[in-house]
Amino acid sequence: MERIPILRMGDFLLVTVQVEMHDQLALNLQEDLADRISATAARGVLIDISALEIVDSFIGRMIANISGLSKIMDAQTVLVGMQPAVAITLVELGLNLPGVATALNVDRGMQLLRHSVQQQ
Repeated sequence: MERIPILRMGDFLLVTVQVEMHDQLALNLQEDLADRISATAARGVLIDISALEIVDSFIGRMIANISGLSKIMDAQTVLVGMQPAVAITLVELGLNLPGVATALNVDRGMQLLRHSVQQQ
């Protein structure tokens, strides 16, 4: 079964999506992240989608679901590396990602997570 690696970096989990996402892979990621947040008491999740060129409505909803799930488990979510075409697609599909903070790259995303956790 195909899985996306989840790396622990201190209080945060780092997910780097290096393959095109399909529905089952997105569902697996959601489940794996919930397990890892619970097991590690992570305070934040950074999801790097810079390698994704296509995001459909299902994947967009899964990103929003992951953020909601993380929030319930006391972890912030930051999405980084969104390609312009992906952003345009999400807007055209009418998908807003409530609760999902975004940053241009991993460095800025980590800064955002650190700042967010310090505010709590």
